[in-house]
Amino acid sequence: MNTITLPLTNVRCIRCVNKIRDAISLLPAIQLIDINTEQLTVSTESPLPSLFDTITALGYQVGYHYQLPISGLSCGRCVAKIEQALSERHDIAHFNISKQLADVSGSISKQALTDLIIGLGYQVVTSQIQYHYNFTLTGLSCGKCVAKLTTVLTQDNIDIITIDKNNLSVTTSLTADDIITIVTTTGYQAALTTEDQAPDVTNNPIAPEPEPEPIIASQGTATQLLLSGLTCASCVASVEKAIKAVEGVDSVNVNLAERTALIYGQASLQAVITAIENAGYGAEQSEDDQTRRIRQQQQNQQTFKTHIRNATVSLALGVPLMAWGIFGGSMVIDSTTSQISWGVIGLITLALLVTAGKDFYINSWKAFLHHRATMDTLVALGTGAAWLFSMAVVIAPDLFPLAARHVYFEASAMIIGLITIGHALEARARSRTSKALERLIDLQPQTAIVVENGQETEQPLSAVVAGMTLRLKPGAKVAVDGSVIDGNSYLDESMLTGEPLAVHKKIGDHVRAGTINQQGSLLFKAEHIGTDTMLARIIQLVRQAQSSKPALARLADTISSIFVPSVMIIAILTAMAWFYFGPQPASVYMLVAATTVLIIACPCALGLATPMSVTVGVGRAAELGILIKDAEAMQQAAGIDTVVLDKTGTLTEGKPQVVDYKIYNTLTREQLVQLAASLEQSSEHPLANAIVQSAQQQQLDLYPHSDFMTYSGLGVSGTVDQQQLLLGNAKFMNQNNIKITHAETDFDFIANQGATPVYLAQNGLLAGIIGISDPLRKDSFSAVKRMQKMGLNVVMLTGDSIKTAQVIAAKLGITDVVADVLPDGKAAQITLLQQQGKRVAMVGDGINDAPALALAEVGIAMGSGTDVAIESAQFTLMRHSLHGVADALELSKATLRNIKENLFGAFIYNTLGIPIAAGVLFPLTGTLLSPVIAGAAMALSSITVVSNANRLRLFKPSQQHQEK
Repeated sequence: MNTITLPLTNVRCIRCVNKIRDAISLLPAIQLIDINTEQLTVSTESPLPSLFDTITALGYQVGYHYQLPISGLSCGRCVAKIEQALSERHDIAHFNISKQLADVSGSISKQALTDLIIGLGYQVVTSQIQYHYNFTLTGLSCGKCVAKLTTVLTQDNIDIITIDKNNLSVTTSLTADDIITIVTTTGYQAALTTEDQAPDVTNNPIAPEPEPEPIIASQGTATQLLLSGLTCASCVASVEKAIKAVEGVDSVNVNLAERTALIYGQASLQAVITAIENAGYGAEQSEDDQTRRIRQQQQNQQTFKTHIRNATVSLALGVPLMAWGIFGGSMVIDSTTSQISWGVIGLITLALLVTAGKDFYINSWKAFLHHRATMDTLVALGTGAAWLFSMAVVIAPDLFPLAARHVYFEASAMIIGLITIGHALEARARSRTSKALERLIDLQPQTAIVVENGQETEQPLSAVVAGMTLRLKPGAKVAVDGSVIDGNSYLDESMLTGEPLAVHKKIGDHVRAGTINQQGSLLFKAEHIGTDTMLARIIQLVRQAQSSKPALARLADTISSIFVPSVMIIAILTAMAWFYFGPQPASVYMLVAATTVLIIACPCALGLATPMSVTVGVGRAAELGILIKDAEAMQQAAGIDTVVLDKTGTLTEGKPQVVDYKIYNTLTREQLVQLAASLEQSSEHPLANAIVQSAQQQQLDLYPHSDFMTYSGLGVSGTVDQQQLLLGNAKFMNQNNIKITHAETDFDFIANQGATPVYLAQNGLLAGIIGISDPLRKDSFSAVKRMQKMGLNVVMLTGDSIKTAQVIAAKLGITDVVADVLPDGKAAQITLLQQQGKRVAMVGDGINDAPALALAEVGIAMGSGTDVAIESAQFTLMRHSLHGVADALELSKATLRNIKENLFGAFIYNTLGIPIAAGVLFPLTGTLLSPVIAGAAMALSSITVVSNANRLRLFKPSQQHQEK
């Protein structure tokens, strides 16, 4: 028996593991030893094909897959020779050999396969063919994971183009399966999304692998589908249920306001679309933002036109009929003439129901086939019952007492007309909810001016690749992200950052796609294109946030899922009560009451209440330069009472400078800075950068260093010019037994100026102190005061010395200061505040802030900060101003208040409307609510919710600030 361990791919949960376990148990001569989501170990005497085929048939991948370019094969006998050798091995499942390529799957290692082919007298061609692969990654939770995977992938035959928590793009001579195996063995998962094969420099005719079937993206990214046929919250629940049932779907968010679905996971795209269609709805993929917007605009325009046309036809019949009844015309069948005339009207009404009202009946029938009930079900039952009762009276009036021979054709027509015109107005208002997102999409120009060989040509954006030189003319929009290589100008970045003042750009500065050049001409090098630009990532974040749901929405969804069946039961009970206990004619009262209950109890307003507010609120936040990760964060932010501010890069500019020196030995100031900068030249700490920049400004040569070590929150050590150096804070000096008591006065003097004192020890003795100052942001003081006026407790949290921190805090009017905190202690301070009953928002920008950002109720990252900090936060401020924190909290409160208003209105509407429709006021008024009035009220409820949500588009922060 041979024991073989094989990697597994796409195995996501214990259910998948159990499926594989059960399938393997049925295979003869294969004994399962161990299995988890990443690998399996089996003992076997038989070849592997049966095992591979079984697992592949379940939708998973197993083992390794190689495509090795080979040479030296001159004929079919050479091919047969290799095939014979491969067929004799138990660690090979499948192979396909040509004179140019060995395509092999199994548990064999690549080196063993290479040795086997070389041992047969042939060659394996290496580094001749380069492939470009794009993968989606899962399992990476932070910047450390990205760094770990980057280290593993840093190999001679792999060139990493881009990598983050969700995506990987590489150029390599390895196969896609090789890359997936590397990622898997590192502890993460990867799925191939796109693949390009570069030219084969050996001219071997190698056929590319077939294109993989499109799959849904995972975790950080999502695939968006445009939906059709949704009318209420019940439809949302049905679509979400259908999508979640598809194998490989991790999660889904359906947005009733936009008629879209964001889907995460590894499912087949076609399988998801099929599941939606089988549930009775329509779906199509949104290829890109421009296509999605065009299709949504087309759908909205077509929907609006259709609703207006149907409403016009319905009201053209219903209004005259109603006027006839109001102004004294008889609507009772009391003669043959009236029977014939109303019979004709009944047929006309039927024609109306099967044309203008057909969607209600078709959708309700689809819902019935799928064992569910929707808003269309209620409308179809109400209007259908009114028409059937009226036609029964027309056909056989003798079966009814004279008082019950009333016809209700006008009710059917008016209900269809009023509800349809309500849908039309709702569609028109709904189309305004994503204006902010559409304005972001509009920022992306469709062409770019490419400079090649001194010639400038305007080319479509799709032709632009990284590395190209682009020209930016005055008044033009930046096409892609890049760096300025010639010229200078001022760019309007307000749509990305919310900052109204133009930003000066010069050589070396970054420019972002979508920003507008005000004056001057620039040449810049394209660096990030397509979905990798900052603008594209912002659009993706906004879309995901707009489709997310806070806890309040999940409550509404739960209620909506049982609402329609409950209304149908109430309507039946109402009909029975009026039939058995109501006055005569009982049949008429029964019909009117039951129909009115069905019509007035529309769950549409309930379903629109939350997504409309979230969509508008998140879009408005984007306009203010605030990116929100999900709607749940907005609900959390609305209850914040404590804001914790990191100092460096948050309250300060994050651009420290050396401002003072103190020397305690024979070194000169230049030598002190020279030694410190030589030690710090490999560090990325802001204080280290300040020292290195100071040396560069003085044109000091830096020495090479060795034995460099970093001590988090303390300092660094190393050897420079044969000198043992320590650079750090007082705690670091004390730990290394460096005497610093004689420097306390100088330390206090520097700290009292608001600068950070850093000790330098040389060969065990204190050599000097370097004072480094990081200036406060211009608006930090006003922003802190604004937050305090909002009733927020503001806390400053820093790793700086307590004396420096107190000086900074005093300038800002902050009384709560926590200083001398190590990086891992920031999260502990957040926990301490939470234990005191505080609801905390943490604001930071550095890697050391990431744990605290993740632990707080709400993490707010400065957009100028590190990717790790931004990934750990729920809010990202694209403009470099703390006023964005106050704006974010104010907008969150306004959005949550708007959601509550919508939900309150929807609940109150139904809570009061259903009893009134059932007839609770009949003893007082002697009349029942008309089904026509109920139809108008139902339409008005949806329009009210949509209009109220759109008020958020007018939200303005309590105080407008500009840099001066």
